[in-house]
Amino acid sequence: MKLYGAIDLHSRNNYLAVTDGNDKRIYGRRLPNRLDVVFEALKPYKKNLAGIAVESTFNWYWLVDGMQEQGYTVHLVNPSAVKQYEGLKHADDKWDAFWLCHLLRLGILPTGYIYPKEIRPVRDLLRRRTLFVKHRTSHILSTQSMIERVAGKHLSVTEINRLDGEAIEQLFHQPQVEFATQSNIAAIQFYNKQIREIEKEVLDQVKLRDEFNMLLTIPGIGKILGLTIMLEVGDIGRFATVGDYCSYCRCVKATRLSDGKKKGNNNSKNGNKYLSWAYVEAAHFARRFCVEAQMFYNRKLAKRNEPVAVKALSSKLARASYYLMRDRVPFDVKKLFR
Repeated sequence: MKLYGAIDLHSRNNYLAVTDGNDKRIYGRRLPNRLDVVFEALKPYKKNLAGIAVESTFNWYWLVDGMQEQGYTVHLVNPSAVKQYEGLKHADDKWDAFWLCHLLRLGILPTGYIYPKEIRPVRDLLRRRTLFVKHRTSHILSTQSMIERVAGKHLSVTEINRLDGEAIEQLFHQPQVEFATQSNIAAIQFYNKQIREIEKEVLDQVKLRDEFNMLLTIPGIGKILGLTIMLEVGDIGRFATVGDYCSYCRCVKATRLSDGKKKGNNNSKNGNKYLSWAYVEAAHFARRFCVEAQMFYNRKLAKRNEPVAVKALSSKLARASYYLMRDRVPFDVKKLFR
């Protein structure tokens, strides 16, 4: 007799549910987040378990890795794609867990990609770099704003990175403003150091695979962006079409249309935010160093605003990179910008 399991996972505890082929509830209990406790609860049913569904929450690593090491067939659930019964009045963790069992039994459970454990720490380290870049940018913008507000001057990012104590004293005549600016500069220098160290660590640990080496032929994509795309994508074969890949990169409009009219928005955050960021960064560089990309950007800018033009260019680059990674062919600017 086949059994189906599901775990509704939270930060401190989880609800474990097991059903049979007729949706009869065999087991259901809230457990602490400890592998030994979960394994002990599943022990009587392990031989007959066809699979076990685990919600893709922020803390799924320890549970999915541990269960796979014990030989369980794990399905990582995409929570945003799970459809609930519309007539339901009450729902809780117990209901959610048994509902996942039901979907698993029917074979319609929406699942996500379980990223390989071996390379996952390097990917997460590169994600930390992205976080530091955002923090550094916020301090740079804060410094630029303060200088424009108090001194009436605009300094570029390069000029801000070169600021020292003497230069700050010449810009301002207020001790409090000088202290605030020095604090921002110290934070910028700290993040610069951390970002360089992370880049060195990542480059020492992983190299671009053959199918991803072609990314470097795209204008705007260097080693760091290439590694970001490679580590976030994992296996390009998991995307059946270029549309699936672009949707995963958040390069597709999340609008709902009916009879040619907009009726609302769908989930615009469904997808990988790190890939979305990488292609936007690539678009900014491409429009500076590639004539064809700049012309495409200018055409979009004439019709819409700057964010839309940048996003359109990033979508172009995402589509091109999909074919480059899938077919292992170099970038051809004439094919992309006809």
